[in-house]
Amino acid sequence: MKDYIPFDWKNIENKSIWLQPCEESWYYAEKWRREGRKSILDLGCGLGRHSVLFAKYGFKVTAMDISNDALDFLKDYMKKQEVDIACRRGDMENMPFADNAFDCIFAMHSAGHADTAGMHKIMREIKRVLKPGGEVFMTLCSKETWTYAESGLPKVDENTVIKTDGPEQGVPHFFVDRTDIESLFADFEIVKVRHIDDCFSEGRWKNQKHYFIEAVIRKEYTEPDYSDIIGSYRRFRIGKTRI
Repeated sequence: MKDYIPFDWKNIENKSIWLQPCEESWYYAEKWRREGRKSILDLGCGLGRHSVLFAKYGFKVTAMDISNDALDFLKDYMKKQEVDIACRRGDMENMPFADNAFDCIFAMHSAGHADTAGMHKIMREIKRVLKPGGEVFMTLCSKETWTYAESGLPKVDENTVIKTDGPEQGVPHFFVDRTDIESLFADFEIVKVRHIDDCFSEGRWKNQKHYFIEAVIRKEYTEPDYSDIIGSYRRFRIGKTRI
């Protein structure tokens, strides 16, 4: 698979619609706070609509995206919203985070921008950076959607379609059915799956289905390796003593 092509945020004129948190973000903000979870990774954060909401709920939020334009916007936007968010540029297949770093991962219409091999790498990274018992909420495109089933757009493998125009030109979209979900989430306990058809939006009827997936990771806790950090600190202290 070629390198990921970021969403073209720079040429989106009406950004206000991309700053409205989705319905699910309010639900998970309440749920995860009630459960005592503290840290959230907003995976593929875009302009940061969900990162800002979670920060206002008191979570320690890390916002990751591959687009520098999106992150530059978020850095300015979070100051206006008077919240503190850690912004990191990163590739979902190779996340720049330590093991067991987050209590929760929120990935609304973002994680599925990969081909089949890339999507399995993303799931391994999600497993790695979630703490034991950590929860992920993710949406994935359904194979029943017109874009996959009828559009005639080019497919790079049995699950992946490439958009050919608009702000997502060249961006891969990964599509699933029940069997694909069970394979992707083999190392998770699936809590809930909904199959939603956004059949009318933007003034027209359309067949646009997504799976909404909530799952908890199953893995043993391993103590993070801080040896490099401790060694660097000791060298720093020795250097300070000699000055």
